[in-house]
Amino acid sequence: MAGIVFLLVAALAVAMLFRTTRYGFSALDEPTAVEAFLARTMRRLSVPSDLRGRRNPLPATPEELAEGRDHFADHCATCHGNDGKGQTAMGQKFYPRVPDMTSAETQSQSDGELYATIENGIRLTAMPGFGNGTAESARGSWALVHFIRHLPAITEEELSAMEQMNPKPRAEWERLREEEAFLAGEEDGTREAPPAASKTHHH
Repeated sequence: MAGIVFLLVAALAVAMLFRTTRYGFSALDEPTAVEAFLARTMRRLSVPSDLRGRRNPLPATPEELAEGRDHFADHCATCHGNDGKGQTAMGQKFYPRVPDMTSAETQSQSDGELYATIENGIRLTAMPGFGNGTAESARGSWALVHFIRHLPAITEEELSAMEQMNPKPRAEWERLREEEAFLAGEEDGTREAPPAASKTHHH
């Protein structure tokens, strides 16, 4: 039996090597079933054992949820989308693709698994680790976990509010600045545009 498994793995490796040498690697390709399986396995293995069954230590209050929502809109939505579905220009260019956070696959993860992904990131993916080892960083990540749990039930009002907090390109800041200057009666509108990300992340 072991010999058959070895031969199957070897044949798969040869087939993948042939495909790679012929077509090369491209982030635009759809991940194969094998790659998706390996990515999910790597994600599970990347979670420290003491976090796998951890419950969120923060109370699920409206204040914590609002904090998580603000952080998500300002720092996560560029890739994940305000609704967490990952259908963004950036998210769909990654390899593997940004996951749908409202899906059962994501929502079935434990609080500790979601927290570990935020704090530590996942190697060989586009997900960076945002943690810096401080209590403030940990608290912010746990607040984000509350918001991720809330994503399947997010409302249109919340999505509209998040749009106001999303990072904007400089061209849009310039347009807003000119409108504000006009409404304020300024002739030259010489005020500087704020930076693309107007808030400082807890990480």
